[in-house]
Amino acid sequence: MDLRSLQKPLKDQYRNDPSASRITLRAKGGQTDVPISCSVDLGRAIYQAGAHKGVGGDGAGACSGDLLLGALAACAQITCQMVATAMGIPTERIAVTVEGDLDLRGTLGISKDVPVGFESIRLHFDVAAPKATAEQLRGLREKTEQYCVVMQTLIRPPSLLTEWADQD
Repeated sequence: MDLRSLQKPLKDQYRNDPSASRITLRAKGGQTDVPISCSVDLGRAIYQAGAHKGVGGDGAGACSGDLLLGALAACAQITCQMVATAMGIPTERIAVTVEGDLDLRGTLGISKDVPVGFESIRLHFDVAAPKATAEQLRGLREKTEQYCVVMQTLIRPPSLLTEWADQD
């Protein structure tokens, strides 16, 4: 795949009309008949999600933590693949594993001293590129981390606004 040719018209368009580069992604949660699950509509597909077993879910579906880590894994994987392609680095394997640690006492409100959410997240990149130089691999790492949208969002969280519909 010639990634540069694929992206060139997009880059040209965004340079000429910066407003064209601005997008809004949307995900919408939907209620199900039980309080431990929901649907998540991404506009192109609908996924089922459920509470983790550790908070009373049945463990059959992905929990929100799984979805967050999955989004990070997908973004890091695709970004690394695209950067390797753009840099002309031949790879035999790129695989990304993401792990996150959290203490469910925070989520369940058992202890106010325990934060709600992930305490740490680790990304492991397994890249096999035997013909790449150390400099190319260093560049691959730097650019992957620089351009991974989900990673950068977690490192520098955006403002978050909540809005509740009127109950009248």
